[in-house]
Amino acid sequence: MRVALLARAAAREHSSGVVESIEAELTRDAATLLAVAADPVRLTLLNRLAASGTRCVCDLQLDPPIPANLLSYHLRMLREAGLVTTARRGRWVDYTLAEDALERLHAALPVAAATRAECGSCR
Repeated sequence: MRVALLARAAAREHSSGVVESIEAELTRDAATLLAVAADPVRLTLLNRLAASGTRCVCDLQLDPPIPANLLSYHLRMLREAGLVTTARRGRWVDYTLAEDALERLHAALPVAAATRAECGSCR
């Protein structure tokens, strides 16, 4: 997503306003994605799905248990953020970590090494 937006920015007129607005949009998108993953319940769900693959919603109950409506809310937040995918199996719903979820989360994090290399005063 970040690469595509930056490529579109390069194709446009190179005014600093356009580049700054795209950078601000990327920052907002990254912050939103990280905020979704930062919740302890959602982070636990992401860890479980990353470790064990596809799981039925009935297998995702946490310890200590949380109400079913709260579990459903957290799973919906992850689904809306594109971090998990679902597949209906009769009356059950299976959840899977989205193929690009870890890559998107990693891309949303600041790149410290590149920032230090660009900053001459940080030596």
